[in-house]
Amino acid sequence: MGHAGMAAAAVRYLRARPVEARPVEALPRPELRCVRDDERAPVDRAEFRRVLGAFASGVTVITAPAADGEPGPAGFACQSFSSLSLDPPLVAFMVGRTSATWPRIARAGVFCVNVLGADQAALCRAFAVSGADKFAGVSHDPAPVSGAPRLTGALAWIDCAIHAVHTGGDHLIVVGRVTALGTTAGEEPPLLFHRGRFL
Repeated sequence: MGHAGMAAAAVRYLRARPVEARPVEALPRPELRCVRDDERAPVDRAEFRRVLGAFASGVTVITAPAADGEPGPAGFACQSFSSLSLDPPLVAFMVGRTSATWPRIARAGVFCVNVLGADQAALCRAFAVSGADKFAGVSHDPAPVSGAPRLTGALAWIDCAIHAVHTGGDHLIVVGRVTALGTTAGEEPPLLFHRGRFL
């Protein structure tokens, strides 16, 4: 089954079996440590990036509502996103351990995945910048369960509660329990990233 078929099946499943919305406590950040020398593979980093760049990936923006004490919502551009499980409905994204945005999402305990369309490369670039007000001039409304920003014009949105966080080398693997989701009515193609550029 292709990605479109899996997504359609997930939508049918969730519409048939509504997920009970419950408050979710933010998970503590996992204990981090340096990667030991004996864990490093004998692979050149530049070659690793070059070869893995042959895999085209979809592009998303992960958003979260403002947690207590935060000045506003959080968000970052993310290529490392995947569906994970149909029963229970789970998705996953990967985020660098040094990300300044991840702790804000963790404190919120919830997030929304915004799947970008082919005409949203500029929006992706805005959310890839560190330290700026990423939501300045960006139209959005609150996702129905989490309240995380749902970006206007995104092809699809997936509202989630943080279910688990695992370590994965220099990244964290964040698993989300899907609480609501939807798509836009159009047939616009997705924004893809391949060999260091948008397609």
